[in-house]
Amino acid sequence: MSSNREPLPNLETNGNIPFPRRHFLWHSGGGLGAIALAWMLNRDRLHASTSDSRSAIAPHFAPKAKRVVQVFCAGGVSHLDTFDYKPDLEKMDGKSLEGKGENLGFFGQPGRLMKSVYGFKQHGKSGAWVSDLLPKLSECVDDVCFIKSMVAKSNNHTPAAFQMNSGFTLNGFPCMGSWLSYGLGTENENLPAFVVLPDPRGLPAGGSINWTSGFLPANHQGVAFRTQSNEPVPDLQTPKHVTASARMADMQLLAAMNREFADGHPGDSAFGARLRSYELAAQMQTSIPEATDLSMETAATQQMYGLDEPANKGFARNCLTARRLLERGVRFVQILNGGSFGSPRINWDGHENVKENHDTQALTMDKPVAALIQDLKQRGMFEDTLFVWTTEFGRSPTTQGIGAPGRDHHPTAFTCFLAGAGVKKGMEYGSSDEIGYFAAENKVTIPDFHATILNLLGLDHEKLTFYHNGINRRLTDVHGQVIQGILS
Repeated sequence: MSSNREPLPNLETNGNIPFPRRHFLWHSGGGLGAIALAWMLNRDRLHASTSDSRSAIAPHFAPKAKRVVQVFCAGGVSHLDTFDYKPDLEKMDGKSLEGKGENLGFFGQPGRLMKSVYGFKQHGKSGAWVSDLLPKLSECVDDVCFIKSMVAKSNNHTPAAFQMNSGFTLNGFPCMGSWLSYGLGTENENLPAFVVLPDPRGLPAGGSINWTSGFLPANHQGVAFRTQSNEPVPDLQTPKHVTASARMADMQLLAAMNREFADGHPGDSAFGARLRSYELAAQMQTSIPEATDLSMETAATQQMYGLDEPANKGFARNCLTARRLLERGVRFVQILNGGSFGSPRINWDGHENVKENHDTQALTMDKPVAALIQDLKQRGMFEDTLFVWTTEFGRSPTTQGIGAPGRDHHPTAFTCFLAGAGVKKGMEYGSSDEIGYFAAENKVTIPDFHATILNLLGLDHEKLTFYHNGINRRLTDVHGQVIQGILS
């Protein structure tokens, strides 16, 4: 196919030729680095005139954690088939559910009570019960704190995922990583404060809204890497046809334009924030390729994560990448295990057959997540890194339909766990009732969960606010109590 575009003039030899505006824009926009480096020539001047810096910010009080890694298992992991052992459910297997009120499942297809499809054993010095589904994570029980009395507001994937990640079931609210970026800034100016590593198979329900900055400044949005590609962040490199001298000419011109605009608009924070995003893009040209180069890891480390095992669907690469990002100063790394729906399903949504579904999903998650915990420990990072393992809700103690082998959604009791900085080890907090239907002791809401995470980062959840539409908004809305019982 032929092109009608005029040939671009050569800045080296045709400096006196009139330079049309679209040619200038082509050269300037050919690489983010050209714009970014132009800003870097003038960065100190604008940093002095704006308050929207990416640099680290002092917390409200002394933190126990410097950074966070969150594993979000999309689809609704069955607490009854992983961490919440219910002997009474074995005794009641096949009986009708009675005395629990209305059916809480999404599809409204009540069935019979079903015991766990896996065997359970006690592990570690703590004697925590873990099912045979998760042999590697069962080796980590003495390092984690299980919260077995979690409750969510919704039994629908998208709003439930939003609540776990942003505190609200509606979209448009900043997610937890954005609040931490806003409240604490970054430890490394060359990398984003908040990085998202989606499952290579697809995005979760709600897509990028799970890492949105909402009404917070846009620079606090999660930077999602293309984990299915060899180029994690697109368009970082200057096009090969743009010569070094042409690029420098563009930078000098843009620097002059930026100085002129800054002088004419003192205190324009939006302008400064936009240019700092380009500055970050330039810095990422070298920092991202280095941080995501897993060939630098030893063969033993790669084997520990299972990098060459096709069963984990590439999730192992995300876990190892997360550790590399954390040790380079990224404040919050969110690792997503599972996409949205699919046929067969590519997440933990075990409607049709919970065993077949969870068998497949556990092969992707168990070994890499356990390896990440062990790797953080052996590198001395576990004591100042908060490890968060979550899902949006649990699954019902009954089958989804009479004689069916699947479980429906269940928001009134499920399990998450915390580990690492400031968290008691080898502990279980709260409990569900005899069949895992309701939270029975020390109920933990998602605002409680978020308030505790912020506390461990040195942030008071009631003071971390942003004024929006007449309201001082916060991650925990008007709710939330720090779970003091799990803090070390």
